[in-house]
Amino acid sequence: ALEKKIVKGKMGEKVGLPCCHEIPTSENLRNYRVYWQKNTTEVVLAYSEGKRISQNERYDNRTEMDARNLTLWICPVEILDDGSYQCVVQGLGFPQNSFVVCVKSVTLFVTADFSEPEITTEVSANSCESTEMMVRCSSHGGFPKPKISGVFNNESVVWNDSSVSKSSLNLYNITAQGWLSVTKDTSFTCSVEYNGFARSTSLLLKKANDCIVPTVSPRYDVITASSIIVSIFLLAVTLAARYLPRRVCSHCCKSQDSVEEGVKEYMKPPMSSNVTSETSSV
Repeated sequence: ALEKKIVKGKMGEKVGLPCCHEIPTSENLRNYRVYWQKNTTEVVLAYSEGKRISQNERYDNRTEMDARNLTLWICPVEILDDGSYQCVVQGLGFPQNSFVVCVKSVTLFVTADFSEPEITTEVSANSCESTEMMVRCSSHGGFPKPKISGVFNNESVVWNDSSVSKSSLNLYNITAQGWLSVTKDTSFTCSVEYNGFARSTSLLLKKANDCIVPTVSPRYDVITASSIIVSIFLLAVTLAARYLPRRVCSHCCKSQDSVEEGVKEYMKPPMSSNVTSETSSV
């Protein structure tokens, strides 16, 4: 029967790919022929009658097989080791007649840890209500191809731009950026997920406190009207200071002259009295 198995391993570590048969204690590896192959075409390791008969150069000094349970051990695991493997076990009868004991498929998922995500910010605008900033998150040196996500104010961030590149060692680098409006000091979390693993980093985004209210200059028409009113008032005060005292003084002088003339008229002797005296004397 064809059995399937999934194994996960990290780059640089030791990983074991299980086979489908364990040799009884009454027998040994000389009674079997064992093939470990990748993608059904590339032989990784092969034994026949207890002797190694084939090994891929790419796996030199990195592979060994358990003589009892036929597990294939790979150390250190490389990114190129990622893929599908098969363990084929044949029994050796007499005289050298072989038969298939079992076949097992094993899928190896190799992962390489991404670096801890790095978060950078760049403030583009600031007001009393909010601080607008560009937030960038990046991570590198991992495998397989990752997904990147961000959380701000308990909501998923919609990235304005994201990019993934691959190095010569088949390792991935990823970068994403987006605009955020910070109305208060709030934590931002960036996560990189790959093959069931995740790396995360959080950063406190701070709203700028230097809120400056711009001074509003008075309108030109208001200044003009105010200047005209002030000029008219000053002109009225000046004219009043010059004109009103003269009229009052002139009025007072005319009144005094009239009184004096009245007094003089009163002090003159009556003409009729003199005529009467002269007549009497005659």
